[in-house]
Amino acid sequence: MEGASPPRDARGLTDLIAQLGGDLAALVRKESELVRAEVSEKLNSAGKAIGDIAAGGLLLVAALLVLLQALVLALSKLMDPIWAALIVGLGVAALGALLVRTGMKAITLGSLTPGRTTRQLKKDAELMKGSSK
Repeated sequence: MEGASPPRDARGLTDLIAQLGGDLAALVRKESELVRAEVSEKLNSAGKAIGDIAAGGLLLVAALLVLLQALVLALSKLMDPIWAALIVGLGVAALGALLVRTGMKAITLGSLTPGRTTRQLKKDAELMKGSSK
């Protein structure tokens, strides 16, 4: 009878280990589903926020147009409305062209390269060459 008892304990331990493995797999599955759900929720929130930003930007452009029209109307009190509209239009166009030009100069291929990282990688490569000799 004493010989029958250890196999029962061993079998119970084996069953417990198998059950533990199954439970761990289920836990990992549930956690991954939770992560997926949370990421999906965050992406939906981000999508709504992007929509709000786009709507706000559109309203800001509309406000700018109204303000520019008010400037044209104010200048038309001093001069012919056609000249007032032409002056405001040329001024806004010049400002826009200046901003685009400044932005284009700032975004060159050379300015986008990671200079510090490139230098560090070169130093690391030289160090590795020196240590391999």
